[in-house]
Amino acid sequence: MDPGKRSDGGSDLVVGVGLGLRSAHFGELRAGAGGVAWLEALSDNYAHAAGPARRGLLELRDRYPMVLHGVGMSLGSTDPLDRDYLAAIAGLAREVEPAWISEHLAWVSVGGRHHHELLPLPFIDESIETLAAHIRIAQDVLDRRILVENSAAYLAFEGSQMSELDFVRGVLERADCGLLLDINNLYVNSRNHGFDPFVYLDAIPPDRVGQMHLGGHDDHGDLLIDAHGSAVAEPVWELFIRALERCPGVAVAIEWDRDVPSFDVLLAERDRAERLIESQILAEPRGVRRAS
Repeated sequence: MDPGKRSDGGSDLVVGVGLGLRSAHFGELRAGAGGVAWLEALSDNYAHAAGPARRGLLELRDRYPMVLHGVGMSLGSTDPLDRDYLAAIAGLAREVEPAWISEHLAWVSVGGRHHHELLPLPFIDESIETLAAHIRIAQDVLDRRILVENSAAYLAFEGSQMSELDFVRGVLERADCGLLLDINNLYVNSRNHGFDPFVYLDAIPPDRVGQMHLGGHDDHGDLLIDAHGSAVAEPVWELFIRALERCPGVAVAIEWDRDVPSFDVLLAERDRAERLIESQILAEPRGVRRAS
């Protein structure tokens, strides 16, 4: 692993606001529409793919800087990591040459069974040690630091011994990895589990934050679901403003997975995020150097 990598896993090649790559928008992206800065590709859609899918991805990679974002490592599982899966991600990374690779603080498989859901973990030391050990293995195989994402959760474990904040900070420190700070997930969890998301943001080490996500959720009143099927909600934009104050200069991706809208709708979300970033830059006192 390159000892010169930033602790947040970041890169100077990917900056500003990018879009999650979805097949519905390949045509616009091939044409260069919208002046998109960079793309976030879903690793699992391409790691085992051949033929047109892989060729299409690499065609866009020639035009856009790219990062890889996965859901299948199952970093929190008690099972050993799937070495064949890691090898496939490593092979994809050699072709795509992403600025960074990210995964989730969750598990998706156990006992050889895959559940196709990002499942939560109890906030205990044993979970931290499992995650940290698996992240270190993944980083060794991929020969780079990775970013891990704070996941949305819809239940809490009675056996948890710490807050989500302390849990995430513990993983970052013990694994020596970066954080993909999902602003929507933070808001969803704060509503579902009753904590102050601004206190959380103020306590996250900003030098570990390598990327942010913005996306929509479904509001069922007493439960929010991280559905990625709607526009970013107003309270999430408010939280994003605080995140920009804490972590200036960090790359941001717009996520929209369900009921994927027209390209113009995504660009409107991108444009709003860019306006907020520009406002934050203009509001900085002169002589203050932004974090890199």
